[in-house]
Amino acid sequence: MSKLKYAKDGRLLFTKKMKRDYTILIPMMLPIHLTFMKNILQKHGYKAELLETTHAQIVDEGLQNVHNDTCYPALLVIGQLLDAVKSKRYDINKTALIITQTGGGCRASNYIYLLRKALKQNDLEHIPVISFNLNGMERNPGFRLTLGLLVEFIYAVLYGDILMLLSNQVRPYEINMGDADRLTEKWVSKLSKELNGISFLNKKRFKQNMENIAAEYAAIPVKKVDKIKVGIVGEIYMKYSPLGNNNLEAFLQQEDVEVEIPGLMDFIIYTCDNGATDAELYGINKGAALLTGFLKNYLVKMQNILIEAVKTQSCFKAPSSYDHIKSLVNGYIGTGTKMGEGWLLTAEMLELITSGVENIVCTQPFGCLPNHISGKGMIRKIKENYPNANIVAIDYDPGATRINQENRIKLMLSVARLNHLKLTR
Repeated sequence: MSKLKYAKDGRLLFTKKMKRDYTILIPMMLPIHLTFMKNILQKHGYKAELLETTHAQIVDEGLQNVHNDTCYPALLVIGQLLDAVKSKRYDINKTALIITQTGGGCRASNYIYLLRKALKQNDLEHIPVISFNLNGMERNPGFRLTLGLLVEFIYAVLYGDILMLLSNQVRPYEINMGDADRLTEKWVSKLSKELNGISFLNKKRFKQNMENIAAEYAAIPVKKVDKIKVGIVGEIYMKYSPLGNNNLEAFLQQEDVEVEIPGLMDFIIYTCDNGATDAELYGINKGAALLTGFLKNYLVKMQNILIEAVKTQSCFKAPSSYDHIKSLVNGYIGTGTKMGEGWLLTAEMLELITSGVENIVCTQPFGCLPNHISGKGMIRKIKENYPNANIVAIDYDPGATRINQENRIKLMLSVARLNHLKLTR
């Protein structure tokens, strides 16, 4: 093991030499999006591996190493990383971990410190932890978010969103099982090779790729029958992560329904938009608000290209624009509610309902009070205005059994089937 270097604040640095020699382990959240990001990191010279483990030992590791009042996503992310480094699959003297750090009011900003504490408790403090953030926190000489890398990540999010969206709309109806997943894998591989930093700021090429993706999914042979549609919303990790929500998407597909999940780009635009909210409501960070406002406008334009590409195929339902989604919360919740998913969680439920998806699973993790307020706390108000809304809030924590969660979802689905039967009579 080479000599370790430390920052002035005492944290272990990820050095340039480590970039050449170390494998960076990435905890799982969105399978398609993070596969893109893993491939991008590898192309930029990093040795990166995306963790796909889901076994019970992950929860046990989290419970043993994270305080029990910490939110459930932290327990799972840290548990998955610890389980990996203890698995003997990796050389622990040449392994690094990466974790997001928001810098905002969410306790997710502190996951990184909990992870380092857990490593120390297990005599693994020689494993460096990289902070993935856009705020300039915790710089490392061996890991830099260059402009080219950031551009590729933006495109990866947009590509991930359209692949997730269209595969979910095709998979329940495909005649040849696996066609949608095979096409997704094809495009992930193709686009991972094509993405090329700043030189990929070519909107014409991006637009063409988006339209080609929509056309190829539309060409998959399907047997279109009338199926119940169910939306998934909630705290960002629980909404997307198969580990966090006990493979909720797969469970719903087994129940013969079409699943709809809002894209990640909405959340990224929302975080940029929060800068403008701070400046408008509180008069703070006005300079930063100009920069985040510029970025927000750019991302909205890029997302609109995705929306228009989906609309080129009449067989698909296109997502709503960010501005429309934001407008839906008027009369429900203020846009100053921005801890965690804040007002966006309420807006996602409203967007699903007003676009015809009245059945919703709202995933709520233990220890995340803001999302209980803007999720479970808003259900009664939403149902007052939309009596046909069929929303179930499902709690996820170490003590909640999968059987109980699935039974509650099945109860929601039984109501959905009754409502669907009434409409088709």
